[in-house]
Amino acid sequence: MILFSFTSIVLIAFGATLFQTGHAKKLWRRIEDWFHVYQFFKVPELNDTTQHNHLYRKVSLYLHSLPSIEDSDFANLITGKKQNDIVLCLGPNQTIEDHFLGATLFWFNQTGTFLLKIRKVDKRRILRPYLQHIHAVADEIDQRGKRDLLLFMNIADDYRRWRSVPFTHPSTFDTVAMEPDLKSKVKSDLESFLRAKQYYHRLGRVWKRSFLLYGPSGTGKSSFVAAMANFLSYDVYDIDLCKISSDSDLKSLLLQTTPKSVVVIEDLDRFLAEKTARISASGILNFMDALLTSCCAEERVMVFTMNTKEHVDPNLLRPGRVDVHIHFPLCDFSAFKTLASSYLGVKEHKLFPQVQEIFQNGASLSPAEIGELMIANRNSPSRAIKSVITALQTDGDGRGCGLIGRQTEDDEMDEPDGVVCGETFNTVKDLRKLYGFFSFRVTRRSSSSNASLPPASPLEKE
Repeated sequence: MILFSFTSIVLIAFGATLFQTGHAKKLWRRIEDWFHVYQFFKVPELNDTTQHNHLYRKVSLYLHSLPSIEDSDFANLITGKKQNDIVLCLGPNQTIEDHFLGATLFWFNQTGTFLLKIRKVDKRRILRPYLQHIHAVADEIDQRGKRDLLLFMNIADDYRRWRSVPFTHPSTFDTVAMEPDLKSKVKSDLESFLRAKQYYHRLGRVWKRSFLLYGPSGTGKSSFVAAMANFLSYDVYDIDLCKISSDSDLKSLLLQTTPKSVVVIEDLDRFLAEKTARISASGILNFMDALLTSCCAEERVMVFTMNTKEHVDPNLLRPGRVDVHIHFPLCDFSAFKTLASSYLGVKEHKLFPQVQEIFQNGASLSPAEIGELMIANRNSPSRAIKSVITALQTDGDGRGCGLIGRQTEDDEMDEPDGVVCGETFNTVKDLRKLYGFFSFRVTRRSSSSNASLPPASPLEKE
């Protein structure tokens, strides 16, 4: 009797442990499999190894919205769109359970494929409405803006061709230094594009919009691309033409982009000037508006950036290939005030009239150069603005400036809590000297070791 009681206790304890570890669910699932016939459906990431399967993305959004993802044997914990957000992500070779109209369905996460397991007796009754349900939920997630944006980069000699990282660029139209009326027109144009699907199709045109951003380096073109992506809630595909081997390779990259995306080619004028044999001019033209683009560029925004369009064949930039041309000039007073508001939190200042007069006399710097001066002197708005004035008066090259690090009574009044910045910069030349010093140190360190650093993302150049 005592032996029986002890055995019962052991079995009960083992059974409790079994249920706690989740093994009982697996065992029960196998028992069910003996009595039911199942059918399997694959949802691959790529169709015939070239074109992206849009259903795959919607299934991924849907599965990661299910509460049952917490019951998966393994789930990855990753950072969400905000730094403090923790998101559960289904691990490879894991199973997630779903319920729909009284039926139980299972999804398996395989490499590049989602596999749906459904009872054959339920398939005819629920499969079509279940897929419609997935579409509806995924579209709702997109509209709520919950989907984390991604930055895709093309990889040379890689089977998947695109590699992605979270797109967390903070640029918005509020932070972009641009003439207010032009900024409003661009926002209205993009809002109109989002609502124009039926209009484009009624005209027999593909639902896409193309922009040319041109101007000197440092004028904010790349930040503007990021602001567009954040405004539209679109992913970004950043195409590096130097990693493309042929015209057909460029077409293949376009085939693997997805709707709701901004497709970017930066510094196109520089690439065309090199006259490389790897990609022909006709290959670029076909990428911009050929039949393939008409079939594969639906719900996309194409963006091309250039330093200048003076030496570019006008046929490349004609309407139909490029819809909107936006010039990014060097900084004027209006852009300076936007920068001062963003970088220094200053909307008005007693030095503004002097800055305006200097701009009216023809002096100018790029927004990037002015922004760096403001960052370096951010603890004192007065000193920051004075450093910009000095740089403008010397045309940005720092000649004749002997005020580096000098602090006035006005500067002390601007310091928060008595904090004085130990090192300040009054000219663009000072910043370039500092950059040159660090570049020299990095070069020496790199030459003495075999370690190599990854290249910066093109979206962070400017």
